[in-house]
Amino acid sequence: MNDLAITVSDVAGDVSRIGAVLGAAGVGLEGGGVWAGQAHYLVAEGAVAVAALEAAGINATTAPALVVPLRADVPGEMGRMMSALQAAGIHVEAQYSDHDNRKVFVVDDIERARTVLR
Repeated sequence: MNDLAITVSDVAGDVSRIGAVLGAAGVGLEGGGVWAGQAHYLVAEGAVAVAALEAAGINATTAPALVVPLRADVPGEMGRMMSALQAAGIHVEAQYSDHDNRKVFVVDDIERARTVLR
């Protein structure tokens, strides 16, 4: 899976355009959102998404994303996960949820993060 990152300034306008471009390219969004002027979306085909957006004049980047189950029924689980990453010295660029109750992490060391979060 891939994290797709796009800077936005007009959330409704920019996201509607992003959605239209990605939809026309056959790229589905499996999770994500917008905060602090940055959109992050979980996509299966990062290169296809970036190519479609750039062809439409929208700058985008993609990075590998770590997707792990989130035990949402366990209070404090998100804090436990983030504490484990911090204690291991793993830098978290972004974190959000997907549509299947999983946590998505964009980190500087995906394999170490996978081990830490087991």
